[in-house]
Amino acid sequence: MLFYVLVKMLVDVHCHLDFDQFNDLDEVIERAKEAGLKAILNNGISKKSNRKTLELAEKYPLVKPVLGLYPDEALKMNDRQINAEIEFIKKSKPVAIGEVGLDGMRVPNMIRQKEVFQKFIELAKELDIPIIVHSRQAEETAVEMLEKAKAKKVIMHCFNGSLKLVKRIEKNGWHFSIPANIVYANQFKELVKTVSSNYLLTETDSPFLGPEKGKRNEPMNVKETIKVIAEIKQIEVEEATKIIFMNYKRLFG
Repeated sequence: MLFYVLVKMLVDVHCHLDFDQFNDLDEVIERAKEAGLKAILNNGISKKSNRKTLELAEKYPLVKPVLGLYPDEALKMNDRQINAEIEFIKKSKPVAIGEVGLDGMRVPNMIRQKEVFQKFIELAKELDIPIIVHSRQAEETAVEMLEKAKAKKVIMHCFNGSLKLVKRIEKNGWHFSIPANIVYANQFKELVKTVSSNYLLTETDSPFLGPEKGKRNEPMNVKETIKVIAEIKQIEVEEATKIIFMNYKRLFG
């Protein structure tokens, strides 16, 4: 009975169920329920995506809205449009701000990216909710900005920075969300080995980063992440599930 209760405590803190790859959401949500998910945090990436996220949260109680602007989407907008979207986000009462941050790999104009990211850091602080951060090939810059702003409730999504940065983030009391491709991705296995279990969360980044290469990912696959985390930490799956759920509750209430 205890195991049954614990496996009903899974969370996916970062996914994109509003993407076109999901034309079977009723089934996806049902599989997530059966797998034991208590919360699926859908992360908006654009004005359109934010509104779709709110629609999903209204339709499916399991889905919680996280609203933001992905770096390349933000670059399409001027200050007036970004400020208007921030006002919309404030009124919409999301559980977190995301997906926001910096991308040094495929998005130009880092100066502009930093301006927008700063706005979202300040928004998350104002609302006193977590911020879910994209930091691909701009990890140190993102960490420095968050530190300078004295951000407290931070989740580093799919973090690929150095282990030195990982320890710095852990020292700040921030969290890492680990995707389901940890099944084969050694960088995430090393991250989990390095960081205390008290700073880990689970995500899928659905429809991407699944446990099977080339196959669409979905929230139920956080159970695969939990298995690997438990193996690395040399604890039972039930214990890993309980720890990560408590981490989630501390951040989100």
